[in-house]
Amino acid sequence: MSIEDKVLRYKKTLNIFPNPQEKYQYLIEQAKKSEDFPDELRIDEFKVNGCQSQVWLVPEEKDDRLFFKSDSDALIAKGLVTLIASIYSDEKPQDIANSKIDLMEEFELGVILSPARRNGAFSMLKTIREFALKLTD
Repeated sequence: MSIEDKVLRYKKTLNIFPNPQEKYQYLIEQAKKSEDFPDELRIDEFKVNGCQSQVWLVPEEKDDRLFFKSDSDALIAKGLVTLIASIYSDEKPQDIANSKIDLMEEFELGVILSPARRNGAFSMLKTIREFALKLTD
């Protein structure tokens, strides 16, 4: 499934919720359903700078594709990074680097996220793209 297809799938799901509070709750549910994150990966090397809470993104390259493990110490950030990591996992680095999708606009998250959390989300996306760009050089 392409990045665009995954974004469309999440967009359809988020559009089911008529108000921002329900979208917020959806992010919390994503956090609660996320995979366990190994303690040994909670290191500065994988910490995302620019987030209000602590967020970790761990890339793994396998068969010319990138996969991401993620975690946060805050539920909303954890839900957001889980969603973002699932969109960009199992994709080719070049496709990630070339993706110009604005997730905040696509998912209308600007309505429910504080400015600090929006900045954190942009930092998460920037970190994923930087991982991908390193592999496309």
